[in-house]
Amino acid sequence: MNELNEFKKFSRLLSDESGAIIRKYFRTHIGFESKSDESPVTIADKKSEERMRELIMKEFPEHGIIGEEFGKHNPEAEYQWVLDPIDGTKSFICGTVTFGTMIALTKKGEPILGVINQPILNEFLIGDNDTALLNDVKVKVRECENLSDAVLLTTDHKNIEKYQDKEKFDELINRCKLYRNWGDCYGYYLVATGYADIMLDPIMSVWDLMALIPIIKGAGGVITDYTGSDPVKGNSIIASNKILHPKVVSLLN
Repeated sequence: MNELNEFKKFSRLLSDESGAIIRKYFRTHIGFESKSDESPVTIADKKSEERMRELIMKEFPEHGIIGEEFGKHNPEAEYQWVLDPIDGTKSFICGTVTFGTMIALTKKGEPILGVINQPILNEFLIGDNDTALLNDVKVKVRECENLSDAVLLTTDHKNIEKYQDKEKFDELINRCKLYRNWGDCYGYYLVATGYADIMLDPIMSVWDLMALIPIIKGAGGVITDYTGSDPVKGNSIIASNKILHPKVVSLLN
């Protein structure tokens, strides 16, 4: 327990340091480069990940790192820090606040700690599979029982048709009360804090999803891949509460 508390404290330092860099570049028309997969990357992404990697290698030199921008370090280590310096770079470039820094810590491949840090709004959400705290206040998923009362979110509507069954997703939209594209990590933040009920993405990378697992579980929710299986082994995510989640998985599959 003391070790986990040490990691939690350190994750706050990582968030503070990376957040200071990100705030410096927010809404400054910094431009971007396109990576091999055509996704954008900015100097804020690179510099904030570089700073987090520097801090990790100094404080925990025996740990490994998996970062979106700079890859793997010490990949055989028992503990691995999984970093997405700006999850939602497109949102960041457009000057919106629906982005965040995602930090996860895994032990033997299983996530034991997850963070979503929104540096513009000063929102620090952390989960450890048992509890989830927003700025030190406990949060829980909303107790919504019916799809007809539910708020449904996803990041990019076009990705549904590209990677999953669009007709089944359209049926889910029609069954829900409200559908919006308040996506990337901030959609999962909204589910964990009780402001939305379902957040899903049909395609995810390891740095997109690892931090979400301890947060959603800690908030009392359920998180799986698109088929309802272990999200650690998947490449997609559905997050919701315990009542709605099986209904969503059944409808989509």
